[in-house]
Amino acid sequence: MAERHILVVAHTGRPGSLDAAATTSRMLKAGGVIPVVPHEDREALLGHDSKLELKSLAEVSVADLELVIVLGGDGTILRAAELARNSNAPLLGINLGHVGFLAEAEKDGLESSIRRALGRDYQIEQRMALQVKVQVGSETVYQTWALNEATVEKASRERMLEVVVEVDGRPLSSFGCDGIVMSSPTGSTAYSFSGGGPIVWPTVEAMLLVPLSAHALFARPLVVGPDSVFAVEVLDRTQGSGVLWCDGRRTRDLPRGARVIVRKSPTPVRLARLHSGPFTDRLVSKFNLPVTGWRGPAENEGKPA
Repeated sequence: MAERHILVVAHTGRPGSLDAAATTSRMLKAGGVIPVVPHEDREALLGHDSKLELKSLAEVSVADLELVIVLGGDGTILRAAELARNSNAPLLGINLGHVGFLAEAEKDGLESSIRRALGRDYQIEQRMALQVKVQVGSETVYQTWALNEATVEKASRERMLEVVVEVDGRPLSSFGCDGIVMSSPTGSTAYSFSGGGPIVWPTVEAMLLVPLSAHALFARPLVVGPDSVFAVEVLDRTQGSGVLWCDGRRTRDLPRGARVIVRKSPTPVRLARLHSGPFTDRLVSKFNLPVTGWRGPAENEGKPA
């Protein structure tokens, strides 16, 4: 029988996350699964509990990973998505942070979640990701991807970024701004939401463009279909330069004249789901939305006459 490998990714800067990672690793080992950790995390975990039996991700091919268990908030999940990008392993998030919008369980459900992972008792949900490319002139100088968003921002706080926005190869508008967020539906509850963008249900395949502090009459958020292509060009009149951030983790400087091109990625991100509740309930729970007074639909509402 082939060995089973599960990657455990934790926020190693927090004692609570180290405790959760130690508990997870011991339960996996007892269940006949080899716990694997990122190479850079192994020393911190063994320093926390020297009796742990762990393999480093440097010793295991990502293609051999069955699952990724993520212990932390959404930032840790984004880090785990980066580590597992070249595998088919889904991400199972257990929230130890604040909102934890991408997480599937909370800290008090840790052990039951691990038992379900051992039994492969979960469903897999695919989330659309973004493919990101930077061009300078005719040369492609950088390529990456994003689960949440790709953001073009000003590099200097005191300088405005001058850009022109393009959709499907046609110019839409040029203006000065603090930045432009190009988001997936998953990222619509993250930076895009903070910038005034709409929330898009994850079952909708779409891309969002949200200007940040734009000096323009027409600078509203846009939602386009999955086959569309966004481009943001840093104009020569920009005093300084720009910077590209993808999921707040991967970055690239953008000189004047650089073009950032964003389209749907052919490779989605896979999430392990333990619960099949509607997205509406997740919104209410994570954002603590008031629903007092709701009585539910009438008995015959929505039924054919």
